Amino acid sequence: MSGQDANSKDMLSRIHEQRVKDQNNDSTQTGAFPMVKAKKRISLDAKVTRTRLYSSILVTILCALLGFGYVIQINNTTSTYETMSEDELTKLISETNAQVQKIEQRKNELSSQLNALKDTADKNEKAAEIAKQNAQTNGILSGRLAATGEGVVIRISQGSKQKIDSAILFTLLEELRNSGAEVIEINNVRVVTSTYISGTAGSLVCDGTKLKSPFTIRAIGDSDNLQNAVNLAGGVGSRLKVKYGATVSVSPSDKVMIKSTRQAPQYTYAHVIGQ
Repeated sequence: MSGQDANSKDMLSRIHEQRVKDQNNDSTQTGAFPMVKAKKRISLDAKVTRTRLYSSILVTILCALLGFGYVIQINNTTSTYETMSEDELTKLISETNAQVQKIEQRKNELSSQLNALKDTADKNEKAAEIAKQNAQTNGILSGRLAATGEGVVIRISQGSKQKIDSAILFTLLEELRNSGAEVIEINNVRVVTSTYISGTAGSLVCDGTKLKSPFTIRAIGDSDNLQNAVNLAGGVGSRLKVKYGATVSVSPSDKVMIKSTRQAPQYTYAHVIGQ
């Protein structure tokens, strides 16, 4: 028994010594190979927890950076002004006022130009309107344009006592003009300032056109004045009736149509002043 106990103790002693040697060998670097130590295994739950923690930290950092940048952007102008000296602020205000004055001056210049353009446009429009009115007036007076308006229509038959001559017809035209007739026509011949009536009784000519009875005279103007000019006692209408034995009728109308026209005369000696 004593021998067996001694052997057991000796075996245990050698096992202990070998374990100590192995531990020493594990902690010793030989230079040929690096020391290899076993890593501790990490559980799956620990990995997930660590990943979530890293993600949370990263998101927090990003939010903080974004917030910081936003605050910097908002306060950039204010902080810039706050860091400026009094002279710099005064200079900035002066420059700003100068820019405002330049903009205001430019605005006034543009407004003046706009008003000038409007005035020019209004003047041009008014000038065009006046030119149109003058052209119409000149066209009517010269006989180049047809005309319509209030007036009278006078019809005269050939005289039973004697034939109507050029003098009495020309007198009738003059009486109508003196009473305000603006446009006159006799037997489809437009009467103008240079109109003449010539020829012997029964063979009358007006501006180169032969006149045949009955004579029809249309005149545009105040119908009452024109009617009174013909029917005045002792006037041209009475003489036509009494002396020539002609029948004279005067019909007032709100719309007398004078369609006959004349070509514009060509002046040989007369010229516009300045040309």
